[in-house]
Amino acid sequence: MNNITSTALIELALELPKCLSTKDRFDRLLDTVRKTIQCDAVALLSYHQDVLKPLALQGLSRDTLGRRFKIKDHPRFDELCKSKVPVRFSAESELPDPYDGLLIDKEGDLPVHACMGLPLFFDDKLLGLLTIDSLTPFVFDDIPNRTLEVISAIAATTLNTAFMINLLESQALHSQKVVAELTEEALMRDGGELIGQSRIMDKLKQEIDIVAASDFNILIYGETGVGKELVARTLHQKSFRSNGPLVYVNCAALPENLIESELFGHVKGAFTGADKNRAGKFSIANNGTLFLDEIGELPLAAQSKILRAIQNNEIQPVGQDNVEEVDVRIFAATNRNLHEEVNNNKFRADLYHRLSVYPVRVPSLKERSGDIQLLAGYFLEQVGRKLGAPQLKINAQALVYLNQYNWPGNVRELEHVISRAALKACSRQKNKEIIKIEVTDCGQLSPTSLNSETKQTVIPEPDTKNSTQLNLRNVTDDFQRDLIKRILIEESGNWAATARRLETDRANLNRLSKRLNINILKSIT
Repeated sequence: MNNITSTALIELALELPKCLSTKDRFDRLLDTVRKTIQCDAVALLSYHQDVLKPLALQGLSRDTLGRRFKIKDHPRFDELCKSKVPVRFSAESELPDPYDGLLIDKEGDLPVHACMGLPLFFDDKLLGLLTIDSLTPFVFDDIPNRTLEVISAIAATTLNTAFMINLLESQALHSQKVVAELTEEALMRDGGELIGQSRIMDKLKQEIDIVAASDFNILIYGETGVGKELVARTLHQKSFRSNGPLVYVNCAALPENLIESELFGHVKGAFTGADKNRAGKFSIANNGTLFLDEIGELPLAAQSKILRAIQNNEIQPVGQDNVEEVDVRIFAATNRNLHEEVNNNKFRADLYHRLSVYPVRVPSLKERSGDIQLLAGYFLEQVGRKLGAPQLKINAQALVYLNQYNWPGNVRELEHVISRAALKACSRQKNKEIIKIEVTDCGQLSPTSLNSETKQTVIPEPDTKNSTQLNLRNVTDDFQRDLIKRILIEESGNWAATARRLETDRANLNRLSKRLNINILKSIT
């Protein structure tokens, strides 16, 4: 039985204003809810029309943060979003639980358990959900409805405050009207999100926020498959030109004899086959953004014509005497080293300098420490919908295996590996409520060591041939040991920072580290 006093509710309301950041505010909310209500898992999700996005969670696996839940695919979420009041699901409810297989302290299907959700409304607008689960059946039955309504109101206010603070921060760079449109577009769009919480991804997001509000041309560079097009879309969404078009051009796919026509357009009769007037990509992108992907593949002759358009904001369609003025912002992307290309006379220096007013580097996946698990969760949710799988989960051994690989194909390769693995796992485990992806489903990947400036940690490759003989406790201990050591190295031996990165209590982390024989040796030099 939960005996929630008025004092506990007052403490919940008083604790939240002390928070400085949005993340701290969400974490403090969940901490206080768990102290107020006896439960094993709690999650805060934001509502975006047909999708729920996890913002903060406790008691659930970290890859849940990378998932995007389609409401129509999850009957419990659907019922919560349609309700105006808290909903307690019967312990005998036959509706599938979206968190099946995701609770940290429970391996496999969820048994009979207590589950409830609190829809979070502010000014009659649904902002999100607060979900609370307990492995103890019926534990929520005696909580008064009024108490749950108070907790819902406090949580909704917290969520609305976070949204308002983000909006006010954005208004420092944008007008209020444009920010409202950008915010709505960003919330509605699925797939236009940069998934990742690693330090290098946080730095990339900061760079995007800095340069997006300017009108600078941007050179986006990085290895193949890192997500340069996604970065371009994000930059456009956050720019003053978000109401204008974002026009994509694959420079590598343009026939050399048609480059000028494709970019600048042509008039009827300009050449054989030109049976009507056609607008070029620069004209279509007027008052918006033109994204020139694989810019390094353009021949030198075409580069000079693009340079003239960028310098003078003028284009001349093929076969037309008059020039046309255009207002276009250029994003260019490449996986080549254009600076070296300039030195080798393969790329025009003047065009390079025009395009790289503000270069943005997209990091490779091997540099993004800790992001593989979040990306795996994101891709699992996507491929699960395509395959019609009830729930997809990746086990700890497979995660270790994926983290060993250096990912030459980056995020795109990870997406393909996850998709193939999900297909294989679904084929092996037909009619199961929770489909578990194992090492053997991932195919043959080449292991690599995880490097640090101060220390090198090598995670042993799982023995996939004898996977049935693996001891689960030993494999789990090895995974936890390697993960804790790696984060400790990245945080320079700071236990508190490591605990925050791993989203666990510091005291629990210290106890676990002692059991795993992890120690920090300090020396005076």
